[in-house]
Amino acid sequence: MCNVETLTPVGAEATINVKVNGKALTAYPNETILSAARRHDFYIPTLCELADIDHTPGTCRVCLVEIQMPGQANTHMVTACNTPVKEGLAIETRTKKVRDMQKLQVELLMADHLQDCATCTRHGSCELQDVAQFVGLKENRFFDPIRVASREVDHSSPAMVRDMTKCIRCQRCVTVCRNYQEVDALVVTGTGLDTAIGLRHGKNQKDSTCVTCGQCVLVCPTGALAEKDETDRVLDYIYDPEVTTVLQFAPAIRVGFGEEFGMPPGTNVEGQIIAAARKLGVDIVLDTNFGADVVIMEEGTELLHRLAERKKPTITSCCPAWINFAEIHYPELLPLLSSTRSPQAVVGAIAKTYLPAKMGLDPKRIRVISIMPCTAKKDEIVRPQLGEDGTPDVDVVLTTREFARLLKREGLDLNTIEPSTFDNPYMSEYTGAGVIFGTTGGVMEAALRTVYKVVNGKELDQIELTQLRGFEGVRSATVDLGGNIGEVKIAMAHGLGETRALMEAIKAGEADFDFIEIMACPGGCVDGGGTLRSKKQYLPYALKRRETMFGIDRKAKVRQSHNNEQVKALYRDFLGSPNSEKAHHLLHTFYTDRKAELELTVKEIWGEIKMSTMIY
Repeated sequence: MCNVETLTPVGAEATINVKVNGKALTAYPNETILSAARRHDFYIPTLCELADIDHTPGTCRVCLVEIQMPGQANTHMVTACNTPVKEGLAIETRTKKVRDMQKLQVELLMADHLQDCATCTRHGSCELQDVAQFVGLKENRFFDPIRVASREVDHSSPAMVRDMTKCIRCQRCVTVCRNYQEVDALVVTGTGLDTAIGLRHGKNQKDSTCVTCGQCVLVCPTGALAEKDETDRVLDYIYDPEVTTVLQFAPAIRVGFGEEFGMPPGTNVEGQIIAAARKLGVDIVLDTNFGADVVIMEEGTELLHRLAERKKPTITSCCPAWINFAEIHYPELLPLLSSTRSPQAVVGAIAKTYLPAKMGLDPKRIRVISIMPCTAKKDEIVRPQLGEDGTPDVDVVLTTREFARLLKREGLDLNTIEPSTFDNPYMSEYTGAGVIFGTTGGVMEAALRTVYKVVNGKELDQIELTQLRGFEGVRSATVDLGGNIGEVKIAMAHGLGETRALMEAIKAGEADFDFIEIMACPGGCVDGGGTLRSKKQYLPYALKRRETMFGIDRKAKVRQSHNNEQVKALYRDFLGSPNSEKAHHLLHTFYTDRKAELELTVKEIWGEIKMSTMIY
């Protein structure tokens, strides 16, 4: 076990004496050469390695170093990422032999790698480009365009693209999917030069067991895995004089966007995003937080009904990757899910019904654009149950990354934009409860603030439920709601690996909860699959973004969803009451059993496990 920030083995002492480039230093027992060199500021290039997910397969072989054991005259070339230090070891990282072999490795990696970097979504932020520059690569003697053309490019999914012409076979995606999310949709296929990353059972992206959480995209060092880019479609809508564009952006966007423009991680750029959207030419700018407040009214009412009927647990339904996971892997638990739509879907439905009625707009000419920290939101909007007569409630989703690219294409820099504020009188007000939807535990806390008021007729004395704000993968608590409800047992899980463990406990009758919140991505939406990628790090800014979200909630004038005046007006003037017939038609949904049947025998599965062990 390591401290991820320092790569220091917990509880160990540095007792191993080694030399790096002639400089004496101490290392920890069983520490790798790469880790020891990093701690002492010696740079060794890497591509496949990612310490944050304990991934050191040594497949790229870019981290080659030259070592000499004490008492031996010969030197050896080894991969630094998975070679442990030994007492008296001499390590050279920059000899002519090392530099030549590192350059050769990069040249070989790029032999069947698409060379058209200018069209790649990772251009300028690609780890392969960085390493190619480091080794001084000026030509590629082995480039084979015929082999590049034969590699698979999968556009079948509405959310993601898997482009093997850009894959360097680092296997980071397989590790995060298998060991962390425990979806295990990605597998290594082929051997030798034909080795690739494919989907289990040979399926395409759309028909596979992938839940489009996008965590694989966050760890991919190149553009091999990416969201399906829709920026041109958004521009088409904005510049069409016959279209009224409505843009909404999620709670997490305002705290996870500024880094792209050089701002400190976690900076709240809500005002700059509003102003930038207007400069783009968007007609109406809304906040998905408004939808979050509406979700609490619907889901909270639903929870109270289920508690009264002794139906439990009720599981949240805001996260589309979790919905995909439940439909594919746990369809038997679908009756436990709340039928309330996600905040994005709620805003989309209201923006094409209530909003045009209030503003005198033609609903057929409205196009709803969402800016989301999530790749699965692209998948969500094509669900047929989230629309009317074949027309989707949300027309297009841009991830945080796409929105950043769009602003840069249009010459907009958040550093030079004067912040603005929401001004729509019907759908732009939000509460602190709506904001904290963007982080793990936030949906639960927001819901309980409102449920307590409904049960007791008064507000919670202590509005911040700090017992819900931990960062453990699965955490639980007991909250006294008073009235005729009393104590309720609650649980929260973030990350699908942790979610799977919780679902298995529910199936086995070992988990007794009344209300459960699930977020597919570790940390929740603040580290969704559509957020900004960081080179050589997996989820580095979750806690800073989370801290800013709680700060926005703390400073909000209104902190409970039921006190949102525009939400009150929505029910008074349009929906009637939470869970009314009209509300149920517009704001609720249903789920489908998409269970993936077992297609391998036990013998085949065991064989694959042994092969995976050999690979790693």
